[in-house]
Amino acid sequence: MSEPVFFPLAGPVSLREVASLSGAALPPEADGEAVIRAAAPLESAGPDDLAYMDNAKYADALGTTRARACLVTPRFAARVPEGTVALVTPQAYRGFATVLARLFPSAARPTSLFGATGVSPGSFVHPTARLEPGVVVDPGVVIGPQAEIGAETVLAAGCVVGPSVRIGRGCAIGPNASVLHAFLGNRVIVHGGARIGQDGFGFAMGPGGHLKVPQVGRVIIQDDVEIGANTTIDRGASRDTVVGEGTKIDNLVQIAHNVVIGRHCVIVAQVGISGSTTLEDYVVLGGQVGVVGHLRIGMGAQVAGSSNINKDVPAGARWGGTPAKPVREWFREMTTLKNLAARSRDEAGEG
Repeated sequence: MSEPVFFPLAGPVSLREVASLSGAALPPEADGEAVIRAAAPLESAGPDDLAYMDNAKYADALGTTRARACLVTPRFAARVPEGTVALVTPQAYRGFATVLARLFPSAARPTSLFGATGVSPGSFVHPTARLEPGVVVDPGVVIGPQAEIGAETVLAAGCVVGPSVRIGRGCAIGPNASVLHAFLGNRVIVHGGARIGQDGFGFAMGPGGHLKVPQVGRVIIQDDVEIGANTTIDRGASRDTVVGEGTKIDNLVQIAHNVVIGRHCVIVAQVGISGSTTLEDYVVLGGQVGVVGHLRIGMGAQVAGSSNINKDVPAGARWGGTPAKPVREWFREMTTLKNLAARSRDEAGEG
């Protein structure tokens, strides 16, 4: 890994601790006190580094790695070269993430851009706002009247917290993010430039012009949600927009008014979810998925990237395409079109 200029190491970690953190088995012959000082990809790892491998595409790189140790799934354990300790675990990537968080704790969430502790000079905190002990407020932050911020929350430079907003404990609000008309739970991460709680897009349209409909709902974000950079979550119109516990939202996602997202969903970049749609728990939407309004996507459903959803999706379904449909049907249609095109070329005598 390149020199850790932006994310300083928290200190070396022993192989024994790596095994403990990752849930991996430490081989009996391995020196548990050997030191890991950094993490790196297989191909560039050196004798002080930890690497991981759980994808067959990187089997050749595994065979030539110089890493001190490698977290590896049982399938690839025999490919680990002599001189590299094989730390076998069913979830190598998850284990690597846990160790990486131990080595580089400041990379896990937005932190103060000013190295600040407490409330910095140059911030603007309304006298009626209430901050619990340990809140960090960078220069340029604006906190409105009656807002409440929980202990150990970090507000990075330039972010705005609106009147009467509630932000829980252990949260991190990135630079230039805005949080308005919203209640956030504990350990919520909001990355830079995100916009939470602005107007939903609501107009009563007519030939004489489009009349703006006041949006009087809120945004409710439950515990352990992460919201990517420049994502927007509109407040509800007449009821709340809700993001459920543990849901992870990528960058550049648009979530419209009255949307309800369940627990532990994954929403990848450039997804657009139209108003009053409901996602049940554990839904996964691939990148650039578009969802029309007033639909329901059932628990555990997964939708392939660049698909467009125009009707309800059953629980546990795997859909893709435009308009989205069950993946087997989608693949069958694509194969049929490919065969028709090939036949048409052959009949026309094209190469």
